[in-house]
Amino acid sequence: MKITDSHAHIFPQKIALKASGATGEFYGVEMHHDGMAHTLSEKLSEAGISRALVCSPATTPHQVESINDFIAEKCKKYPEFFGVATLHPDTEDSAKEIERIEALGLHGVKYHPDFQRFAIDDEKMFPTYALLERKKIPVLFHTGDKRYDFSGPRRLIRVLEKFPDLKCIAAHFGGYSEWEHAWEYPKHKNLYFDTSSSLWVMKPDEALAFIDKFGAEQFMFGSDFPMWTPAEELSKFLNLGLTEEMNEQILCKTFETLFGTV
Repeated sequence: MKITDSHAHIFPQKIALKASGATGEFYGVEMHHDGMAHTLSEKLSEAGISRALVCSPATTPHQVESINDFIAEKCKKYPEFFGVATLHPDTEDSAKEIERIEALGLHGVKYHPDFQRFAIDDEKMFPTYALLERKKIPVLFHTGDKRYDFSGPRRLIRVLEKFPDLKCIAAHFGGYSEWEHAWEYPKHKNLYFDTSSSLWVMKPDEALAFIDKFGAEQFMFGSDFPMWTPAEELSKFLNLGLTEEMNEQILCKTFETLFGTV
């Protein structure tokens, strides 16, 4: 069975330790790895994972171009990497950068509202969402954090209502620490979820209930490297006890359907 890790982060070598450490401090957890591309490649191989979606959110507008260049460069060096770009809510010309993202061969956009300090449903984002919707470019959102009011499920629900053809991935089972509100998501053909940074605290029956409600065809496996180790996260996922068919759907097929790749 082919396995895809649909949520991993990499950072340039000179800042990888600092960036990983800052992420750990933000969430109050110990980071398992350094966030370097070669480390992720090694950990994927150890886990038997053949592909990983890689991204790195920009915390300031001026970081956007350099991060997207970095992601594209590492995807050329590591064929197992599948690159997703970053945009910032204060990017001066998002349309221009989206054109450049496409030219770089990147396949989607990642937003982290809590790092980037913006509400998912802020109306200033609507022109960019409309363009991404028209271009059929998937958007990966960090979703849910009770400490803030930027990324809660209700905000993504509003975006889905406004842009029903925007392909949205709600990370962390759609809620991170707000899973009680993630139940409010509608069943929607363009709303997807990943399993990253969830299975260490979610009870198995909670995870199974989410998958049952929304369907395995809307779920993708993700490790959230470097926060967690891909092999360990894969083991937690497989221990949920889903059928072989559902495992294959979540570990591979949903990703292939969403991104049009095999």
